[in-house]
Amino acid sequence: MSSGTANKDLRTQGIVLHRTNYGETDRILNILTPEGKIAVLAKAVRRPGSKLAGGVEMFCLSDITIHRGKGELGILTSAKMLTNYHNILADLTRLELASQAMKAINKATNDVADAEYFELLKQVLAGLNEGTPSSVVKMWFDINFRRLSGEEYNLYTDVNGEKLQPGVEYRWNLQENALEPCAGGPIGTNQIKLMRLMATSRLAVVERVKGVEELTKKLVPPAGIEPALYP
Repeated sequence: MSSGTANKDLRTQGIVLHRTNYGETDRILNILTPEGKIAVLAKAVRRPGSKLAGGVEMFCLSDITIHRGKGELGILTSAKMLTNYHNILADLTRLELASQAMKAINKATNDVADAEYFELLKQVLAGLNEGTPSSVVKMWFDINFRRLSGEEYNLYTDVNGEKLQPGVEYRWNLQENALEPCAGGPIGTNQIKLMRLMATSRLAVVERVKGVEELTKKLVPPAGIEPALYP
């Protein structure tokens, strides 16, 4: 996916997580790549006719080249849009969810270089753009984001260390990140199976599960757990 010239130029794919205006025409960008998050300076990107501008829009996947010198900031030398997730901008709920996911990943990758975060965000943006129900995207993101962050949910034993049983109803114990038996609780066998699938499968696979939206609604507040995307 990437190539280098004398270890100074990196060509890869990237998604802009955050951008800050700098000077009169420049921007500093935090770009998520398979190699990790990279801070770059996009020179003159705010000038009319800039060749970089189209490739550093929010909510798009781009082919980029970064020149890495001695300083902390790389220099963005080329950017070509590969995929524009433009449908996200047409729906406020999807826009907020995408923005929250990007904010969470931007914070989580300050000291971590993990290609899985890049793949996670790419699937979230693609799902929201293609119409996957927001509740499904939110739950799938939360389960996998927590897994990457080392705070994954226990989907196999309850708070007492007992194996989760078919036919038993549960609710979440957020302090333990695990389920506890609860008569009439919102989480049953089908929800548990779905969460296990979410933890091991791509979003495109999860969204094809019959009745996935209704199953997922029982997992999010106020009935079930409180995903990381909620304040």
